[in-house]
Amino acid sequence: MYAILDIETTGISASFEKITEIAIFIHDGEKIVREFSTLINPERVIPVFITRLTGIDNSMVATAPKFYEIAKELIELTENKTIVAHNAHFDYSFIKQEFKWLGYNFNRSRLCTVRLAKKIIPGHRSYSLGNICQSLNIKIDGRHRAAGDALATVKLFEILLSNDAEGIISSTAKFGASIKLPPNINPELVDTLPESAGVYYFLNERKDIIYIGKSGNIRKRVLSHFAEGKNHKTIAMNREVFDIYCEVTGSELVALLLESDEIKKHKPRYNRAMKDVPNQWGIFKKTNDEGYITFHFSKMKGNDEQPLLIVRNRDEAMNILTDKCEKHRLCPKLCSLHQVEHSCLAYHTNQCKGSCIGKELPEDYNKRVIQLVRRWRFENQNFFIVGEGRSIDEHSIVAVEDGKYIGFGYVDNAFEVTHPEQFKLYIKSYSDNRDVQRIIRRHLDTGHADKIIAY
Repeated sequence: MYAILDIETTGISASFEKITEIAIFIHDGEKIVREFSTLINPERVIPVFITRLTGIDNSMVATAPKFYEIAKELIELTENKTIVAHNAHFDYSFIKQEFKWLGYNFNRSRLCTVRLAKKIIPGHRSYSLGNICQSLNIKIDGRHRAAGDALATVKLFEILLSNDAEGIISSTAKFGASIKLPPNINPELVDTLPESAGVYYFLNERKDIIYIGKSGNIRKRVLSHFAEGKNHKTIAMNREVFDIYCEVTGSELVALLLESDEIKKHKPRYNRAMKDVPNQWGIFKKTNDEGYITFHFSKMKGNDEQPLLIVRNRDEAMNILTDKCEKHRLCPKLCSLHQVEHSCLAYHTNQCKGSCIGKELPEDYNKRVIQLVRRWRFENQNFFIVGEGRSIDEHSIVAVEDGKYIGFGYVDNAFEVTHPEQFKLYIKSYSDNRDVQRIIRRHLDTGHADKIIAY
């Protein structure tokens, strides 16, 4: 059974925008057996350009049901069915996000008629809904409205079904055409894997852990291991997989930290990265004879001073420093990017203020460098990183004390914190090492929605 659907929205980002209309046609592979269509109050203003495109304005949705009021019906309507949509990722991501805001993990198999059409009826100039329907003489009554576009998708899907001599649709419906599950893995096990951030484990027949991975979407990442065309190592690993289990973390930062700890603990035979940390590079600082704080990068050795930032290789170090030079107006010469005796090239383009030739005073230049160093280095600092939890009712907490990672935990949203140190009651201890220091530094140095609480 298929749930062929289309939605209209207030914008293009599922993370921020909302659904304004949804239409679903339940199809048994031969005909439509049930229909559902409704406007939805997005609880926000519909932009003018969206109204021009869809014809849906604020007055039309003012008395329409809110998403939570139809959520149960949508769950029942799509249960045990494969969702079909044109550019399915767009529609599915919005529906999944709406349910996530309600604290529910919506998980359905899905088919995209764009991808199916390219395989089953190749050779068309364009596979956008408007163009492919025009090519196939499918009339769309109500373009850019959910019911009109969904019904056009039904007609397109029926054409694909009638031309699918190779059984592409049935083979794709469960996991994807390129996915071939290991012979010892039950498809129902994979189908129940969560689409959430966390760590997953592959076990062999003796229940030994042979591989540990992490992802922001466990199910999607696990399936990617089973896609055709993988290398010999992955093929060999897949033959040995007898069981899969996972631990949802909610937070991708926690997933990274847990994966690192678990790999070091279990040393799975198919994990090479993070069993140890060989040949890593570090970004270091020093003050030159003129009083300017400079950066340099090199391979790390056991007796090295503690780096400001641990990176994978020379190229990553250079890319990071190049980016920081631009954002903080630092001198490429003082960051070891330009090996010149005179002024750097950035000075002649007004990007560098002349610290390379003494034109900018050291104290003025160093202020900007210190701001950057404080983000990279948390020596002797105490703070918590508060992020997403495993459910909508909790937060994750990563703890750093005296500049060292001490572990992570979870706290209920209803818990009233009168002092940050109360978070320690919920922290499970984990080992500090260079790898987790690198993970935390990189997390702090990139844009994220997590909250930092110092104490």
